[in-house]
Amino acid sequence: MEYIIKYTGDILSLGYPTELLDAQFAIMELENEDPERLLEHRQVTSFEPARRLSGLMAQGGPADPRSMEAACIPPVRREHGLTGQGVLIGFVDSGIDLNHPEFLGPDGASRVTALWDMTATEGTPPRGFRHGAAWSRAEIAAGRAESPDQSGHGTAVAAIAAGRSGAAPGASIAAVKLPSARTTDIMRAMKFLLDQAEERGMPCVINLSYGTNCGSHWGQTLFESYIDQSAQRGRSAVVCAAGNEGSGAHHFLGRLTENGVLDAEFTVSTRREQVYLSLWKSFADEAAFELVLPNGQSTGPLAEGTHLLRFGSIRVSVFYGVPTHYSVSQEVLFLLDAPPGALDGLWRLRCYGKKIADGRFNVWLPTVEEVSDRTAFLQPQPDLTITLPATALYPISVGGFRPETETVSPFSGRGIQDCSGRTLLDLTAPAEGVRSAKAGGGYDTFTGTSMAAPFVSGAAALMMEWGVVRGNDLFLYNQRVKAFLCKGAMRSPFLSYPNPQWGYGRLNLCATMDALVSHLERGV
Repeated sequence: MEYIIKYTGDILSLGYPTELLDAQFAIMELENEDPERLLEHRQVTSFEPARRLSGLMAQGGPADPRSMEAACIPPVRREHGLTGQGVLIGFVDSGIDLNHPEFLGPDGASRVTALWDMTATEGTPPRGFRHGAAWSRAEIAAGRAESPDQSGHGTAVAAIAAGRSGAAPGASIAAVKLPSARTTDIMRAMKFLLDQAEERGMPCVINLSYGTNCGSHWGQTLFESYIDQSAQRGRSAVVCAAGNEGSGAHHFLGRLTENGVLDAEFTVSTRREQVYLSLWKSFADEAAFELVLPNGQSTGPLAEGTHLLRFGSIRVSVFYGVPTHYSVSQEVLFLLDAPPGALDGLWRLRCYGKKIADGRFNVWLPTVEEVSDRTAFLQPQPDLTITLPATALYPISVGGFRPETETVSPFSGRGIQDCSGRTLLDLTAPAEGVRSAKAGGGYDTFTGTSMAAPFVSGAAALMMEWGVVRGNDLFLYNQRVKAFLCKGAMRSPFLSYPNPQWGYGRLNLCATMDALVSHLERGV
């Protein structure tokens, strides 16, 4: 089992298989060791188990040729002569079809400058890592890299952002092929891509089109903390898809009352052998939770602690978390394990309020990519359905809209604004019927916020070429890129912003570049 470790001092001296990400974060592999014992070592300040993410895409739907125009990308390229030249766009995904014409330059040479296939069993991993095979530009050009993209997800995403018919056709490309989308793999990939950009002295955009519901959705996990820290490294920008949970009915919002009882009902219909519920509440609230199975059996009210119960072929595990130095909230994680189909039916999560100070709590089921929308809450709350890591503070979080009708995609993950004014969803981009490269050759249409994010990644690369590479704005990276994208976003006069569905509006690179030029002329 892998764990994200936050540490000080010499973490390697503990003797566990460890990969260092930076001076604060590492990935550690434990077999039979109790992870709680890690805290006995003064070097370990916090830890978190690796959790799985899913690609945020579905194939199909009629192609909409207006996607690039809807984002106002071609006019900007024509007016300013931008192609993304001098900027590296990194993709953390299912791989990339190295032979697809979209990723070949005019001379027929590959524009992919680096590739790390984490699934490879032969080859040399990047320095400091233990698995996979990394290939340089020369090795890729020589045809020595063999890394097919079986799902096609990464190929489609990369072509939208950096293909020769994409947003930034002159950008350099680096890619990481994931073995399975675990939080720890995403973290490894981000370090690799940022290292590649620094070695080349290039500004960098990283595209993440994966997501999970397992977390507080307020940036309170070690995973999100590392994403934030990485986004502040070098001249970079990180772009995250907001997920496809808007209409998935996978989020429940409740309020505990003193001595009150509240039921959160949900149906399960899946062939998966495990379903989780990630519940987050105020640590100040004292509560107990009970699971009632479809056959009427019950766990009984469960107070703080760890509980492992069996009901025939069904195993129920309940873990109460505790506040950490980076989170004042408390997670209660429910894991339901059973043979395929044995979990199906109507479940009840019964919530008992004891001593209540706040009362609000949120619960999430797995994403639609994991369990489909047939596993769902009966009374869901569609807001705060944005997935991790788009919930982290520094990335640019991207939802989706339909260019044909200029309406928000119903599946697009929704954000919310907290009491301090922080907005979780930044803007939207085309997400339906997007034509892109198909792994193995040719083209297909794709739908999902996975397809929206690379429009913004490509737009960010064009902005950074204009600002950093050409010297017009040497600080045009990170939050400054986000700020100008949000400033230029297209907004309706009939809605208030920031909006849970739209963020600050639709991607409009024309208005964003106009604002940048205006600020340059005014010397600000």
